[in-house]
Amino acid sequence: MAWSWLTLGVNFSMLISSVESRSPALTERTWNGSLYGCKCYFGDECWPSENTWAGLNSTVNGTLAVNIPPGAPCHNTFQGPLGSISTYDAAACENATAMWSNEQWNVDKPAAALWTYYANDTCRPTSDPTQSCTLGFYGVYVIEAQCRDHVKAGVDFARENNLRLIIRNTGHDFAGRSTGWGSLVVNTHNLEGVEFTAGYQGPGGYDGGAVTIEAGVQARALLTQANAQSPPVTVVTGECPTVGVAGGLVQGGGHGPLTPQYGLVADSALSFDVLTADGKYLTANSEENPDLFWALKGGGPSTYAVVLSVTLKTYPVQKAAGVLININSTLTNDTNVFWDGVTSFHKYSNKFVAAGLYVYFEIMPQRLHIQPVLGVGKTSAEVEAILQPMFDEFKAKGVPYDTTSKDFDTLYDLYIDLFEDETAGTPALIGGWLFTQQDVEENNEGIVNAFKTVLSPREDLEGQGVIIGHMWDAGLNMPIPNSATNPKMRQSSDFIIASLTVPDGITWAQREDFQNVLTNIQDDALKKAGPNGCAYVSEGNPFQPEWQENFWGPQYPKLLELRKKWDPNGVFYAISTPGTEDWEVIEYGTRLCRKY
Repeated sequence: MAWSWLTLGVNFSMLISSVESRSPALTERTWNGSLYGCKCYFGDECWPSENTWAGLNSTVNGTLAVNIPPGAPCHNTFQGPLGSISTYDAAACENATAMWSNEQWNVDKPAAALWTYYANDTCRPTSDPTQSCTLGFYGVYVIEAQCRDHVKAGVDFARENNLRLIIRNTGHDFAGRSTGWGSLVVNTHNLEGVEFTAGYQGPGGYDGGAVTIEAGVQARALLTQANAQSPPVTVVTGECPTVGVAGGLVQGGGHGPLTPQYGLVADSALSFDVLTADGKYLTANSEENPDLFWALKGGGPSTYAVVLSVTLKTYPVQKAAGVLININSTLTNDTNVFWDGVTSFHKYSNKFVAAGLYVYFEIMPQRLHIQPVLGVGKTSAEVEAILQPMFDEFKAKGVPYDTTSKDFDTLYDLYIDLFEDETAGTPALIGGWLFTQQDVEENNEGIVNAFKTVLSPREDLEGQGVIIGHMWDAGLNMPIPNSATNPKMRQSSDFIIASLTVPDGITWAQREDFQNVLTNIQDDALKKAGPNGCAYVSEGNPFQPEWQENFWGPQYPKLLELRKKWDPNGVFYAISTPGTEDWEVIEYGTRLCRKY
């Protein structure tokens, strides 16, 4: 829910500081004995006045709103930094409760986080409207940008007033980079322009098909429009249908079902239109601002500039086949038999990716769910033939499994039918690790033992972990990267997301304990089992030690240099991205500050 400025401005005239915005210099704070320079927050003398905010609202054509958490309709009042607002609405509460786990519902909210741990879970749907509803770690204001000039106005305002700035598209973010306490949020979700061309005329020597998409375009919408072209085409996107393609996905690198054929999303990028930290519109490609072009292709989200649009290569459509496989408690309750099945499955990952397959799977206690094993340009019979040695090993070990296969005219048809929407609204911590083909060849048993640790990292957390796996070889047809991504991603066999479910309403001490479990038990086990691997910035633990090396490897020094060039004053911030070493969120997850 968001309330318009016109609705709220008069009511809160006495609550908002009347002091006009002053110098954008950092605000000094002391925390745990150390001196910091911080962004400006509500209650600070530097916080913009009501008139200044009203001026911004006029500049963005009335699209500035006070941000209200999406669970607020179930509470009598939202107790925000600008005062208390009556928010209870029975019908809206019923809708919020029913839709809380729906990704698209959350994506369409102005500033919601799809996974709520980093929002601090302070205003969830409830049947007791007297429960407290506060802002948590969300932003105070949000601009629902309708055009690129609205984005520019927000970036300029944040820079000139030293505000923490969040660029939010879909909120499809595991590490809290789409949220930030006390911030100004610029929402790019409504920038949905899509333009296809059969013959790209830009620099770089590429003369095939291409598509230019604005920042708010999501994967399913893009693939649907691509499939409707004459002739139909396809694009490298993430497997999740609600992910925004032009923003954090390409800036993180971006992997998906077509990665075995065409590499990462970043490898398909031909050109970017961006807004820089100093408020300039620029184009970045192989000829114009080539250093920025390289950095935007996998160098980290919300780091160098705001991507307003990106031009990506398109590819001809091909037939596709999908195979589904399950080993679970309906088939066996024998834990040893179950893990024998997981071990055999993972052992063949090198063979799967060498054959150009993409495999998406989930591991939970006594549940291995593989949906799908995907073969682009293959029939189900051809995919099954690749899988047959694994099936034979299952039978030899006495591992029960069930499997079904489907053939599709296009990958798009398979994508719509077999890829399952993820669940939103849950509080969880996310880590993970990429295993190279060498790791699997030399230490498959050790990797599977690490999986067991992820699922049950501690005696009191038995069965609280979840594994989401993706088998692909990003170097199969793109052995030499043309992007800023970690070169180790070109030796990939299996990328694992490790998730740890966190209870609602935990204390700060409990948060630190859960983070310790993720970093020093779950992630640590994965790293030790795969010493040749790396981490992935968009789906990894932002608090891991040596994140610079783990996320980018030898690319990091150049990326750090480019961050200092393109955003020397830290207008943009996304945790554990190049150039953020000196920045820290202090005072229990609230103020963003630079340590002196």
